[in-house]
Amino acid sequence: MAEPVGPDEDAEDRKPLSDEATSEFALPEGLLPEPPPEPEGSAFARPEGLVPEPEAEPEGSAFAPPSTYSAKDSPTAFTPAYGVPLARLPHNAPWQDRMRTMLRLPVGDRPVPEAPAAKGETGPSVPRVLDLSLRIGELLLAGGEGAEDVEAAMFAICRSYGLDRCEPTVTFTLLSVTYQPSLVDDPLTANRTVRRRGTDYTRLAAVYQLLADINAPAHEVSPEEAYRRLAEIRRNRHPYPGWALTAAAGLLAGAASVLLGGDTTVFFVAALGAVLGDRLAWLCAGRGLPEFYQFLAAAMPPAAMGVLLTLLHAGLRPSAVITGGLFALIPGRALVAAVQDGLTGFYITASARLLEVAYFFVAIVVGVLSVLYVSVQFGAQLNPEGALRAVERPVTQTVSSMVLCATFAILLQQSRATVLFATLNGGVAWVVYASIAVTAEGSAVMATAVAAGLVGLFGQLMARYRHTSSLPYVTAAIGPLLPGSATYFGVLAISQNNLDQGFAYLAKAAALALAIAIGVNLGGELARLFMRSPGTVSARSAAKRTRGF
Repeated sequence: MAEPVGPDEDAEDRKPLSDEATSEFALPEGLLPEPPPEPEGSAFARPEGLVPEPEAEPEGSAFAPPSTYSAKDSPTAFTPAYGVPLARLPHNAPWQDRMRTMLRLPVGDRPVPEAPAAKGETGPSVPRVLDLSLRIGELLLAGGEGAEDVEAAMFAICRSYGLDRCEPTVTFTLLSVTYQPSLVDDPLTANRTVRRRGTDYTRLAAVYQLLADINAPAHEVSPEEAYRRLAEIRRNRHPYPGWALTAAAGLLAGAASVLLGGDTTVFFVAALGAVLGDRLAWLCAGRGLPEFYQFLAAAMPPAAMGVLLTLLHAGLRPSAVITGGLFALIPGRALVAAVQDGLTGFYITASARLLEVAYFFVAIVVGVLSVLYVSVQFGAQLNPEGALRAVERPVTQTVSSMVLCATFAILLQQSRATVLFATLNGGVAWVVYASIAVTAEGSAVMATAVAAGLVGLFGQLMARYRHTSSLPYVTAAIGPLLPGSATYFGVLAISQNNLDQGFAYLAKAAALALAIAIGVNLGGELARLFMRSPGTVSARSAAKRTRGF
């Protein structure tokens, strides 16, 4: 039996709805009507013309497209239809090429480590691996390696010990490496400052051997073993004593003087001036003077010996004596590294290296210019036009260029196994240069660039064969190409108040130096381009830049 319904409730249910309630313009249920406008003159009234701020969008999924997205007006998708190619790095490729390829890739596109740790196996301590990579990078950067090669070495160490999400950074004096375990973990950063630089290519070769063993799958080099070998490398004595280095500096200057047309007497006089300059530089270094003053002091004795020959009216070539003494002082190694860093995108490091080269160059100019200015006051007649006479002695000059390269290699503290190849490489470079610049009467800058390109090509091929750095095979070989003559002629013209001619010669010296650096770098890049290991793919290995943007 149905329950009785109250009269009020029954009347309410049976009451017909009004037209306003059933209209399509009626307010939906739950929507509050807009409050009536406040009376005019209220302080809270909305000014005329002010559009109300739209309500905030409700919080939704992070993967939902934004409200302003339009499929019709959307740009072209970054990922192509066939997907993003992956970088496949075979094990038979040199570790330098593999690490350089991965450094040029974004972190998300890098392949996983080749040898992941087994489950349950704890790897080495992260701070210890980062410190090891910084110490090895310090030795490489102090030894003259380019910034990209140092970063590749540091990344190779971290990756070999299972730290794949690492980002090394190299500047002229600061090394840093950052490791982030995952996207949600805090990164760990360590850095190290390079305060002292030295030239010892034997130590550099030992560091590369350590790197090769760490990256080789057949070797199991623990961090403790790597630290032990690194300590031995630091304690390793130089392969040549001090007297051998001084004698090598004298032989280098003498060979350079013969290369420029000097005879036996000029050879011995140039050698004596270089020996005195080397000993004077050692004295300044022992007193703690900066390298600027060491270069300045080393450039003065060769210039003084050339002026002495002029005052004695011996009929010799004083220009050959002075120029020969400058060959051992021109910082060709730092110049090549500076241009290499600039071409590979490390502009801060390249600028700092170029500034260092400029300081050393100015020190040499100031040292020679001081002596020449004093000699002009005493009536010394130094004729630059007579010094420009070319002397063609192919056999003698080729032998002199090879002696120059061999002594240069000794000054760089190279191992005895690399001196022979550097000597042959320098002899070939001089033959190519003389064939273009002297025999064919071509451009000296072009001849220098071609010869330096061959030096870089042969040096890079030898380095890839030996799995070591290319510096021992390249730096000494560019010795005969250094612009010692143009530097001397520029300084001599300035001392005689011929400023236009002097600066023109110095500009030519700078052009020759840049031709050497660019040629060496181009030769090395050609070797890496055409001698790529089978199967190596460098997807998006470098940023594409067109018209400067």
